Amino acid sequence: MSEFKNVTVIKKANVYFDGGVTSRTVIFADGSKKTLGIMQPGEYEFNTAAAEEMEILAGELEVLLPNETKWRHVKGGESFDVPAESKFSMNVKTLTDYCCSFIK
Repeated sequence: MSEFKNVTVIKKANVYFDGGVTSRTVIFADGSKKTLGIMQPGEYEFNTAAAEEMEILAGELEVLLPNETKWRHVKGGESFDVPAESKFSMNVKTLTDYCCSFIK
């Protein structure tokens, strides 16, 4: 899906890691949420409350998911899932455009 229709966008940016990662929240009519964002090259560690699907729209990174010992290479057009109540690490190699879907 290249566009979302009939949504609410929260204008205030979500800013993490001194601006290394930024996003905007999109809320759908059914109450579900996604964030659309950009990650600058760098190393980041995130904590999650809800389960997430991270869709990489463009760019390249490595991700170390919970309970895994090997870094996974991910590039534009690919995605990965993160379990709820977990921590994961990313090594972003190039400017990366992403869409994060929160799974209920």
